[in-house]
Amino acid sequence: MTLSRRAFIQRLSFGSAGLTIGLQLQASSFAPADATEFTPDVFVTLEASGTVRIRCHRSEMGQGIRSTIPRLIADEMEADWNKVVVEQALGDAKYGDQNTDGSRSIRKNYDRLKRAGATVRTLLQQAAADTWQVAPDQVRIHNHAAHHADGKKTLGFGALVAKAANLPVPAADQLTLKPEKDYRYVMKKEWELLDGLDIVTGKAEYGYDVAVKDMKIALIARPPVVFGKVKSFDASETLKVPGVLEVVEMPALSPPAAFKMLGGIAVVAEHTWAAIQGREKLKIEWEDGPNAKYDTVAHQAEFEKALEDPKHVVRQHGNWQEAESQAESRLDAAYKVAGLAHATMEPLAATARLTDDGVEVWACTQTPQAAQANVMQTLEIPQEKANSVKVHVTLLGGGFGRKSKPDYVAEAAFLAHKTKRTIKVLWTREDEIQHGYYHSPSYQKLAATFQKGKLSGWYHAMVNHPIGATFNPAARVGGSADLGQGDAPYDVPHMRIVNGETDTFMRIGWLRSVTNINNAFAASSFADECAAHLKKDPLAFLLELIGPDRHIDLQAEGYGYGNYGETTERFPIDTARLKQVLNTVAKQAEWTRKRPKGHGLGIAVHRSFCSYVGAVIEVSMADNKLKIEDIHLAIDCGLAINPDRVHSQLEGAAMFAISNALYGQITAEKGRVVQSNFHDFPLARINQFPSIRTTIVSSDGPPGGVGEPGVPPVAPALCNAIFAASGKRYRDLPLSQFGIV
Repeated sequence: MTLSRRAFIQRLSFGSAGLTIGLQLQASSFAPADATEFTPDVFVTLEASGTVRIRCHRSEMGQGIRSTIPRLIADEMEADWNKVVVEQALGDAKYGDQNTDGSRSIRKNYDRLKRAGATVRTLLQQAAADTWQVAPDQVRIHNHAAHHADGKKTLGFGALVAKAANLPVPAADQLTLKPEKDYRYVMKKEWELLDGLDIVTGKAEYGYDVAVKDMKIALIARPPVVFGKVKSFDASETLKVPGVLEVVEMPALSPPAAFKMLGGIAVVAEHTWAAIQGREKLKIEWEDGPNAKYDTVAHQAEFEKALEDPKHVVRQHGNWQEAESQAESRLDAAYKVAGLAHATMEPLAATARLTDDGVEVWACTQTPQAAQANVMQTLEIPQEKANSVKVHVTLLGGGFGRKSKPDYVAEAAFLAHKTKRTIKVLWTREDEIQHGYYHSPSYQKLAATFQKGKLSGWYHAMVNHPIGATFNPAARVGGSADLGQGDAPYDVPHMRIVNGETDTFMRIGWLRSVTNINNAFAASSFADECAAHLKKDPLAFLLELIGPDRHIDLQAEGYGYGNYGETTERFPIDTARLKQVLNTVAKQAEWTRKRPKGHGLGIAVHRSFCSYVGAVIEVSMADNKLKIEDIHLAIDCGLAINPDRVHSQLEGAAMFAISNALYGQITAEKGRVVQSNFHDFPLARINQFPSIRTTIVSSDGPPGGVGEPGVPPVAPALCNAIFAASGKRYRDLPLSQFGIV
């Protein structure tokens, strides 16, 4: 009997006692008077049966977006949640931006999702008013029905479909949106994760689980060095493996890397084991190319040279040279953060089959439209035939930005086209770690000047392989795609923030919270060092450093600040909110309480993705062994639409950040990534974590990001806590010198 991975997990779960594992677009025409359903908005369809179908256009990877988007719409339209069916949207331009990264699914869609629900509610209200021949204000829409003001007449949603389908769609300025105080579903704690039961019982379908009729499995031996090529290969032993069907040479990669296939040799087989065995027996001679000279350790000298006199000014005010010349004292420090892999629990997977007019794809992708575009480019399908490429989005077993780069989808489409078979491309853990897009290592130099017991000047220089080099090989300095540069909301008379230049030898891509990881680690650690230099309490010093309540205008300082794609009018840099999360997390952690000997508290605060997060961590140190005693996080993310998921995202962010801080390190020798699996790119284990206590600060601001903002302040809070416990500063990540309890 053939037993699938999914069936195996299901049997394991039940058979083992105790073991449990947008731009809003409107429809241009509607159905006739006898309509059985109508779709007044791309997100919503209402059937005559009363069933509401809501499409989620973003990808679910544990953040709960398949629960949040439909509930937000259903709440606004006054639907009964028990009569709502959630559908996953295909990749389609009609939904607007579908890219599920940048912590923007709600931030970017909140208003238009509310308008989608309000559009349906308004049409139903008008349909009922026409039926009863009364003014619309005599009709109240509530809990899946229209109610007459006289309290005697009621019509369910289904009964209004035919009439509503023939009404003109109201313009945005004709809609009345529900105030937050009237929400019935969102901003409440008692939510169930839509896919939660299926996930824990093994019924949920991830990219790795897709099974299509006559599907074959492909694994690819990719060049170990980016832009390397196959010089020669011998597949004779591979073809002898039972189950192996054929061997296909992939197109070689040429600059820029972008989201293109890496090249190499694909083994197509009847099943996964045959593909694995066949790939192992391939004999390949590689031509590594110019990137074979890259060595991470040796390149550190290039990073250091780049910051001797960096010329690219990110942000400045006052006069740093004046601060240097007039300083009564000065503090300097340098920080290093190693390169990182995304290390998603589910490696990459995509399935493609040819259809009569194009290709159909199933993938664990964060970017269905980019996947669609990548397939079209790979197969040379013209734009006017975009609808012939259908991209189905499965659940994602983690994403962190890796699954927004659809090179693996292009591989499946190419092999389906080349072999005329239905192909599922699987990446192993080793593939995912050794051939990914990496968070660049970084080197940063900071300096502070002091006068009369106060900080008078702040200097921050940084260098890392820029993300832009993945799309433009000539890029040598970090740009807006790197993010997290210069968002230092400090009240310092003189500030200078600069970037250095470097060449890039790997595929660099965004990873959860992007260069906020590097820059917040350096800036928040250095702030703690400044507090120690002045012999001030770290919390008190941070509050002093942030300064008075104000909105900071970085544009006025000549910095072309992207603000995560938002306007500063709607999402200003607000120091009052920053200080509030700082005070909140300090109170939660009982900052002033005396700790036992060998214990220490560390604190950090950071704004990213338009949200504010404070972190306090308590550690204990004994015999060079580190134990994390407590983790506290507080967030001001504006309106918290799904509080349960906000808490879980903060908890996940803490674990992600702690793993990276303790263990995360990607290195290369002769252009080849050294690490290959969790034995040499480990993750922190659950027994290494204490309780993680999270607080959502009440706010009436618009919804900010949630998935990423919790990451940046954790590593500096950890290192600051180690200093408080031991008196020793650690400026390089990962902290591999400690035994971890």
